[in-house]
Amino acid sequence: MEIGDRNALLVIDVQRGFEDPMFGPRDRPEAEANVARLIDAWRLRRAPVVFVRHDWPDSPLAAGTDGFEFKDVLSGAPDLLITKSAHSAFHGDRDLDAWLRARDIDAVTICGIQTNVCCETTARLACDLGYEVGFVIDATHTFDAHGPDGVKVTAAELARASAASLHEEFAQVLSTDAAIGG
Repeated sequence: MEIGDRNALLVIDVQRGFEDPMFGPRDRPEAEANVARLIDAWRLRRAPVVFVRHDWPDSPLAAGTDGFEFKDVLSGAPDLLITKSAHSAFHGDRDLDAWLRARDIDAVTICGIQTNVCCETTARLACDLGYEVGFVIDATHTFDAHGPDGVKVTAAELARASAASLHEEFAQVLSTDAAIGG
């Protein structure tokens, strides 16, 4: 996948609220720096950049709170801003699919928070809608979780499982360096 006007970068839920201790331990401390590198690379090539934010009432991500705001690594104005209250960026206050198709965009590259939740859900739906999907695994992060049996699954294990589930079925899973051609 090449960066260009037919490949939109989807930056998902890189919000201050995810710093809240309620989310617990996370993986990939380098994720936000890699998101910034991707944004810079897309803008350098004048390729479309979409910022997505999650409005999750009664949480650290609720609209009107500091946690709803983007982290400082997101610079400049996006070509499209979407606010969503569901997992997929395709189910927000703006019709992402219609916006992409109106611009003849047939590929999306995904980064953000959380790897196995909103990022993975968006990747699966993008694939089902017919887009070529890049999933920049080291520009995502997630948090430890507990399974229905009560056993903890680490953030690193969840991210590895997401990468294995998505790769070659729903997306091309790649590194930031591979995504920007570096």
